Amino acid sequence: MKIMAINAGSSTLKWKLFEMPEKKTIASGMIDRLGSPKSVFKLKYNGEKIEHEEAIESNEIAVLLLLDALKERHIIEKFEDIVAFGHRVVAGGEVFKKSEIVTEENLDKILELSEYAPLHNKVEAYYIDVFKKLVPKAIQVAVFDTSFFADIPEVNYLYSVDLADYEQFKARRYGAHGTSHRYIAQRLNELVDGGINDKNIIAMHLGSGASISAIKNGKAVDISMGFTPLSGITMSTRSGDIDVSILPYLMKKLGLTDIDDMIDILNHKSGLLGISGISADMRDIEAEEDTNKRAKLALDIYRNRIVKYVGSYIAEMGGVDVLAFTAGVGENSPEVREDILDAFKYLGIKIDTDNNKLRGKEVRITTNDSKIAAYTVPTDEELMIAQDTYKFAQLLTL
Repeated sequence: MKIMAINAGSSTLKWKLFEMPEKKTIASGMIDRLGSPKSVFKLKYNGEKIEHEEAIESNEIAVLLLLDALKERHIIEKFEDIVAFGHRVVAGGEVFKKSEIVTEENLDKILELSEYAPLHNKVEAYYIDVFKKLVPKAIQVAVFDTSFFADIPEVNYLYSVDLADYEQFKARRYGAHGTSHRYIAQRLNELVDGGINDKNIIAMHLGSGASISAIKNGKAVDISMGFTPLSGITMSTRSGDIDVSILPYLMKKLGLTDIDDMIDILNHKSGLLGISGISADMRDIEAEEDTNKRAKLALDIYRNRIVKYVGSYIAEMGGVDVLAFTAGVGENSPEVREDILDAFKYLGIKIDTDNNKLRGKEVRITTNDSKIAAYTVPTDEELMIAQDTYKFAQLLTL
């Protein structure tokens, strides 16, 4: 059964085509800089890599281009060979606590939840609609980034504001990157002796967007991202946690009158980019750490915020058994991993220096006699999406 996992953004369309239940990746790719005269089309299959630039003016053209490319190379013979499409949707709010079939009613609800993720939900809903029109017989499934955190304790998801504002408007912590954190928990359950159902886990998804979760006995109990993906640790271009009183203060100083302009600054012009003045890319900043004070400061703040969150989760759970690093920085920066683990050496962490030098590998990065185990676990959100989608496809095609 062919299942496609879709991860759509405002200017990108990432996808993977799986053969299920074998979990075999048949093909994968992405379209980047969508809407530009020089959009980039990438396709990988059967050991081949195809990449070229062309004008891709709309989301619908992007989807047609993708499906036609699969037909031209006989990866599929017709669109309907793909039985189901699974879509990453960022915000499920309190409406969606697990993955769901996309009905017209559910699609309307996803759009209504755009208030919680204005940069994501509308785009994701649009793509769902496009795939429904182009492949009407296929099953469409929404897999929500927030669902892994839907049942964290009330004490962790409530903000200290008038409770009536939560009850009426559902203003609370929802988290994000839940599909990635769920995958990491699943893999750790297989990697760690005895599984994780009696252990305390802290998972660090350190990518362009970054989040840290506390997982106790196999279930999420806390998450650094909040009402939106803006809060938490310092990220590539996002500020992370900030005193909200800074917003009106800076708006007056900057001559801004629209709060959306200020939120845009915090989302796109802050974080590592804003502090370093160099780049939002960790590799660029690390390259100048020894010669540029702002680069060093950016890295120091980044590591400091991670350590603070990890330390608070250790206290919250009464200890930690396993630490896990994933996503672009987490998987590929031995320096960041070492700095974070060094902060907890007092707890008996011992780094396996050789293993920690590996990039993009699933590996234990602490010694066997370390009191706390640490792993690098490359995430696979698309596989999680495909697995959830396959479950629905099985039921509906019996």
